[in-house]
Amino acid sequence: MNHMSEPRHVLQAPGFTEKQGQYLAFIHAYTLVMGRPPAEADLQRHFGVTPPSVHGMVLGLERAGLIERQPRRARSIAILVEAHELPPLRPRQDQPVKTSVTRY
Repeated sequence: MNHMSEPRHVLQAPGFTEKQGQYLAFIHAYTLVMGRPPAEADLQRHFGVTPPSVHGMVLGLERAGLIERQPRRARSIAILVEAHELPPLRPRQDQPVKTSVTRY
């Protein structure tokens, strides 16, 4: 029996870090829900980071070939990763729960 002829199913690690995966998942989810890509300010609010941190992440995602943007055009982020390769988006841990119930 020749083992070399048998197909191998090797799981490949995604081409992005866990943090990058969360940014990609957020961009994907936001685009589906809102019908347009997020602005960097939307990423800042969701992840609770500074504008330079978000911009640095966006530049890093672009350099890594995970997203593309159009120069001088707002909300132009397009994901270059297949949706099934994205991790599930984790909810923000510090996001306040909104309720209309009066507390006693």
